[in-house]
Amino acid sequence: MHFQSYQQAAVKTLQPAFGTTDPVLVPLLGLVGEVGSLATVYKKHLRDGPAFEQGKHQLREELGDALWYIAALAHRFGLDLDDIASASLEKTKDRWRTTPDAEHARLDDDFPAHERLPRQTSLAFTPTLTPGRGTVIVLTREDGTPAGDPLTSASHIEDDYRFHDAFHLAHAAVLGWSPVTRFLLGRKRKSHPATDEAEDGGRAIAIEEGISALVFSYAARHRYFADIKHIDHELLTTIGHMTAHLEVGASRSADWERAILTGYAAWRQLRIANGGTVHLDLDRRTLTVKTDGSC
Repeated sequence: MHFQSYQQAAVKTLQPAFGTTDPVLVPLLGLVGEVGSLATVYKKHLRDGPAFEQGKHQLREELGDALWYIAALAHRFGLDLDDIASASLEKTKDRWRTTPDAEHARLDDDFPAHERLPRQTSLAFTPTLTPGRGTVIVLTREDGTPAGDPLTSASHIEDDYRFHDAFHLAHAAVLGWSPVTRFLLGRKRKSHPATDEAEDGGRAIAIEEGISALVFSYAARHRYFADIKHIDHELLTTIGHMTAHLEVGASRSADWERAILTGYAAWRQLRIANGGTVHLDLDRRTLTVKTDGSC
């Protein structure tokens, strides 16, 4: 049976509510009650085990009752159950399925080679003692030239945020997007002024830096993702809202989760070794960290 057919049949048995002008209240309270009934049946299953012979039948019945109330609520709200189911699957895919590598869009394929993010490159994070600033992290390209300014953690408490460019490199590797990395490597798309301003300019850079700081605040309360495989959906949703108007807005929440966890895996290695070399592979969407223990 299709959801649309089920919904049409279900609402034919929808009864008017006595004593209230709110058409939503009865099916809403009914759904709450059925969820409680479902929990009660499962509780009996846990308590009695094989002795609870009617368990599966009762679970089927309670789930059916809950589905009826969901159909009724959808009708009351003027929604289509087929559409609700389709949207739910899309939301689930966005959250839990990363974009396949074969389908991953190259955001700069149509630009000159010197304006594309390098598909393969390495950058060194080197701690350097600087008069008046203490130890800073100097980021250098493969040719030995500096990429950006020397960084401290810019905090009263040393939390090794000075290695945070690893997060931007992960965005570049996994998402194919990072206005900060474009700036650091001199890969802004200046041949197309509108793209240079809207996608690679100051606002986009500020947004990516904001995401980096926001996630770091969250990560600091979760052991910097040392033993965590998934990130709260609310955080990923916030990032999605922040980037919705940008080209990276097409990325899934699962892609962002992969990028964040990839960046923190590299950051933790750099932090432990106090430096190292990070290799970007945009073809495989990976970061690899090499440390020699001498940093």
